[in-house]
Amino acid sequence: MAMNFKRKLPIPMDIKEQYPLTLRMAEQKAKNDEEIRRVFAGESDKLLLIIGPCSADSKEPVLEYISRLAEIREKVKDKIVIVPRIYTGKPRTTGSGYKGMLHQPDPNEKPDMLHGIVAIRDLHMCALKEYGFSCADEMLYPANYRYLSDLLSYVAIGARSVENQEHRLVSSGIEVPVGMKNPTGGDLSVMMNSITAAQSSHTFIYRGWEVESEGNPYAHAIMRGYVDRDGHNISNYHYEDLQNLSDAYAKSGLKNPACIVDANHANSGKKYLEQIRIVKDVLYSRAHNDDIKKIVKGFMIESYLEDGAQKIGDGVYGKSITDPCLGWEKTEKLILDIADSI
Repeated sequence: MAMNFKRKLPIPMDIKEQYPLTLRMAEQKAKNDEEIRRVFAGESDKLLLIIGPCSADSKEPVLEYISRLAEIREKVKDKIVIVPRIYTGKPRTTGSGYKGMLHQPDPNEKPDMLHGIVAIRDLHMCALKEYGFSCADEMLYPANYRYLSDLLSYVAIGARSVENQEHRLVSSGIEVPVGMKNPTGGDLSVMMNSITAAQSSHTFIYRGWEVESEGNPYAHAIMRGYVDRDGHNISNYHYEDLQNLSDAYAKSGLKNPACIVDANHANSGKKYLEQIRIVKDVLYSRAHNDDIKKIVKGFMIESYLEDGAQKIGDGVYGKSITDPCLGWEKTEKLILDIADSI
């Protein structure tokens, strides 16, 4: 069956003009960008924490969560750079199910893409204006990146997208660090090829334009574990895994070798409480191996107001409706523990 073209959506330029950043917001984002850049360039010893809900399902609890991050940021700012996750698109293995705030600003209502575009921009703008956070989001759809390009300080490419040519080429033209996850099958050469492509210059078609990119020198690895042929989760955050990644970087000639360890997903088998142990395991590896310490720049942690996950419609405020997350009390303790251990 043919696609039904419902309506023409406004282009990113129009949305940005309708919902513009103030000068103060733009200056704060630039300040955040520079602090994060220094970490990836090896000019800062601070650790990055890319932390927040699996998916940003509702404005109010997400902003409450971010307000709590803002409070703890002041306690750890000398050691940790906190980058909240506001993930507005949710990849689905089979394509079915809730696809994130971009599709459904209200998870209980039908998809509305125009409302979704406005809602995700509004949420990211509130985080920046009210709490000084320019956040992280996953580039699930390369064509949609421009709706948020003036707001994001970190972009992730998911395990299902990392082999896609368009994701790689668009990443090469993004001005903030882009993390490339290892694919779901675990082949690190695929991830390294993706980083190479993102660090290189290209000419390609994007949103109906012929564009040239200069390459992104801060494209880097995200280790998230993988799934074997029998469907078993296999972790790749261990000492040996990180040493192997360091060796691969040494042979690659890539700029600014770096890795973010994703403590959830296949690394934890989606057992969200395991994130605490995994983070501490990696911190131990960093403390005992200079190669690992140099490349591991931080962690990606799935965390929200309440422990675990719920079904859509259950109505528990601040509890994930996708993958299970670490609740706030455990999150706060983990962040303070990380700061104490550095």
